Amino acid sequence: MGNGSGGLMLRSHLLASGYTDDETRRLARRLVAVRRGAYVEPDDERLGTPEARHLLAVRAAVAQLGPGTVVSHVSAAVVHGLAVWDVPLDRVHVTRRGRSGGRRSRHLHLHVLPLEPDDIVLVGGIAVTSVARTVADLARVLPFEQAVVVTDSALHLARRSGQGGRHGDLAAALARYPRRHGGAAAGRVLGFATDLAESVGESRSRVAMAAAGLPAPALQVVLHSTEGRSLGRVDFWWEEHQVVGEFDGRVKYGGLLRPGQSAGDAVFAEKVREDAIRQPGRRVVRWTWAELAPFDGVARGLRRALGPG
Repeated sequence: MGNGSGGLMLRSHLLASGYTDDETRRLARRLVAVRRGAYVEPDDERLGTPEARHLLAVRAAVAQLGPGTVVSHVSAAVVHGLAVWDVPLDRVHVTRRGRSGGRRSRHLHLHVLPLEPDDIVLVGGIAVTSVARTVADLARVLPFEQAVVVTDSALHLARRSGQGGRHGDLAAALARYPRRHGGAAAGRVLGFATDLAESVGESRSRVAMAAAGLPAPALQVVLHSTEGRSLGRVDFWWEEHQVVGEFDGRVKYGGLLRPGQSAGDAVFAEKVREDAIRQPGRRVVRWTWAELAPFDGVARGLRRALGPG
């Protein structure tokens, strides 16, 4: 019963197809509303994550708002597949050219801002701000930690596949509108961000380390055993102190198993790897999601490991 809007059922389209108001209301009772007047089936797999559900709301908003509307801010980040953390997804964010007339409702935030042609790209048929413009917009308005997460994600995506935003592109997008509010904060984010952070947890760990006054580690360094065998990359490495930091143990048991490998096998393999890392006198400090906030316990452990020794 989809209508061409990404499998969404829009009330306006149903009425135009001959459904009565009563029929539409009865149909809506068994569906899931992703936005007022926009529905999907209850078993639609795109309801599985907040980001996927937000993308449905974005598609509905675009279909309802019509031409001249560009998806932006956190909604654009979701469309581009960038990592977002602790950023509300209850409203769809869109931008129109202009200097005034913005508004915010329960489900929509309309920004009225200058837009140049190269600020806009098409993704899956949706007009959306470019990755560089999206990151610049978010870095101006988000708290530092949340802004670092999305900026790291954009830089890492560009490094891995060429589809994100390179540092120079982000800097140029930020410099294009120097009088917009939040430029100094966004510059601080861009100065801190890196293309080597591979997950939200690693980005948040970097922010937490900096806030705790810990020395900045090297990222994604390949270590070797005493026999010269590669032990793979570690998340964080303080070479002067021979200290390794690992967020969540790097092995996501159940998600990265090789064919025929059990979770128990993966746990054992990771233990063997860590024992090999420790052999030359290196120290390893691990932490998990639950220890990121507050970070005090991890910070104390890192300070002890980084001390004289």
